[in-house]
Amino acid sequence: MVGRSKQKMIRLFALHEFIVDHFTKADWIKLGYLTDSVELIEEHPRLLRSMLFKDDDYEGNSLQILSKLITESISNLYEIERFVEEKKATLNRPVRYVSDFVSTVQLSAPERVITFSPDVFRIPDKRVEENVLSVMMPFESRFSGTYTAIRNVCEKLKIECKRADDIWDNSILIQDVFDLIYTSKAVITDFTDRNPNVFYETGVAHTLGKIVIPITQSVGDIPFDLRHHRALTYLSNTEGLQKLEKDLEKKLVKVFS
Repeated sequence: MVGRSKQKMIRLFALHEFIVDHFTKADWIKLGYLTDSVELIEEHPRLLRSMLFKDDDYEGNSLQILSKLITESISNLYEIERFVEEKKATLNRPVRYVSDFVSTVQLSAPERVITFSPDVFRIPDKRVEENVLSVMMPFESRFSGTYTAIRNVCEKLKIECKRADDIWDNSILIQDVFDLIYTSKAVITDFTDRNPNVFYETGVAHTLGKIVIPITQSVGDIPFDLRHHRALTYLSNTEGLQKLEKDLEKKLVKVFS
């Protein structure tokens, strides 16, 4: 029994070394389904977070989860080994590089292109929708008038308007926000009250080369480096929202013409 237990741990340590170096969040979730342990993985207080942010405790967290899986069932060891072998095979396949230039700002590919592969998001297999505008703002009732004003303009100009609600508590749906920004031609970001999610989403939009249209109830809420974008300012009363509609219509006509 002691020999078998030692052999099992040696196999576990070999798997753990590879997993620490190569596993993504998606890999952990897939492994969870294969071993009927999705809740164990998703509800662990540090596993996925420490992996995404490359924290020092990730090795310990991952070893803890793997040990628990194998302790619960020896069949889990075989499932993990099989999954790791499939992952290794995928990594060893030759990579085909396909040039696919996507931008809502530049008409031709720039001379210098940087290829990136994010750990937090997956690059969707989707095209930019030339008639889609996405809206990034806090999901609070006091912003409902602002969103209504934006939708009024979009309906008038026959632009499809989509809003990224405040869904950051559900890590799976963060990918939906990224997909929405990725497929939109332009993005409206409301900086009112300096909401951190809106700041993050704006950074994603700029990185993806999107046309960003900032709006705010206070110019002081806009980061200094972004003030050259000439944000549309508005008040949340009836007259202010009517003014926002007029200013936004002029802006969107240029962007979507």
